[in-house]
Amino acid sequence: MKRLIWAAAGAAVLLALGACSAEDDLDEWMVEQHKEVHPNVPPIYPPKKFDPQAYAGVSGVEPFGQQKLVPAEVAVNTRPSALLAKAKSHAPEELEAYPLDAMTMVGTMNQGGKAHALVMVDGRLHDVKVGNYMGQNYGQVKSITDTAISLIETVQDATGEWVERTSTLQIQEKGR
Repeated sequence: MKRLIWAAAGAAVLLALGACSAEDDLDEWMVEQHKEVHPNVPPIYPPKKFDPQAYAGVSGVEPFGQQKLVPAEVAVNTRPSALLAKAKSHAPEELEAYPLDAMTMVGTMNQGGKAHALVMVDGRLHDVKVGNYMGQNYGQVKSITDTAISLIETVQDATGEWVERTSTLQIQEKGR
């Protein structure tokens, strides 16, 4: 038994000595690599000199003055439009108080052969039919399918003209 212990101890000593020689080889290799590598770092230039300029706004337009502010009503095209007049000609409906992205279509049903959509807004369920208005852009429901509500909205384009655009409210699957 003693022989076995001495043999194991001798093997451990030999392994330790072998590891030391491997460490020496590693150190030599690292020294060699440091000699061969030549870093190429561009020099850092000093920052450009900042020349402050005196404020000469006394004679010009004051940047925060009242003349710079334009009332919102003036900024938007206020020309009368037949399309806008037509869109506003109906009695306001409850769902026109909410934007379309706040609404969720949760289902459809048929009553008397006519399609109805079920729309959830603020935790309340609403019955929507073709011809109803919804959304904040004078959106009128044009069609209802099993998967979507199609609307025609009256909006202003980039030039301020009133135009019609088609929008869709898709049914939301459970788990979304």
